[in-house]
Amino acid sequence: MSLADKLAHTEALLKDIAAKHGKVALANSFGAEDMVLTHLIATLQLPIGIFSLDTGRLPVETYDLMQKVGERYPANPVRVYYPDAAALETYVNQNGINAFYNSVELRKGCCHIRKIEPLKRALAGLDGWITGLRRQQSLTRVDLPEAEFDADNGLMKFNPLLDWTEKEVWEYIRANDVPYNSLHDKHVPSIGCAPCTRPIAVGEDIRAGRWWWENPDSKECGLHVKASPLKRPE
Repeated sequence: MSLADKLAHTEALLKDIAAKHGKVALANSFGAEDMVLTHLIATLQLPIGIFSLDTGRLPVETYDLMQKVGERYPANPVRVYYPDAAALETYVNQNGINAFYNSVELRKGCCHIRKIEPLKRALAGLDGWITGLRRQQSLTRVDLPEAEFDADNGLMKFNPLLDWTEKEVWEYIRANDVPYNSLHDKHVPSIGCAPCTRPIAVGEDIRAGRWWWENPDSKECGLHVKASPLKRPE
């Protein structure tokens, strides 16, 4: 399937989501894929909200892009959610500011406070949410469906760029002058918190720079991990 065909399919899917699934929002982490979706939502003038999770430890380049997005798409403001201050203080005071390097358990605990709990608040009251996940991104995402009922959060979840390749994402960004994170120009294809993100070498997996001290099968923050098989209730 060509990029033109994939783009047409993605546009049709976004229009269908907006028309049939009530109150829906895009989770924008300011990666390349999320910027493609942000641009499409704005260009198509769809009634789809946009939110982001500020963990408090994002790279300065991400904050720069956050500002640019607000200026480029004023009709599509990004609502930002932050970690609970008390929970974060307790974690840091008990474990240390960089405790996430010490074990997968501590890293996931940090992710829970900085990402999972704010996500719960961001999704409250929504009927569905949209992500920029692609199957090509990692071993943990190869079996993702385009649409599913997210039982853990109680709403529909959509992945409109699921079958896009990295090359196609960048072809669209370049062709449409979509703003993007400047870290991508420094060999950082997958961007998260600054201490958990680093550039990758030529030929490495595109997620190799995220939590590089862990095994590939554990490298998710929990935002997109199912606790159990998901099936939409009848």
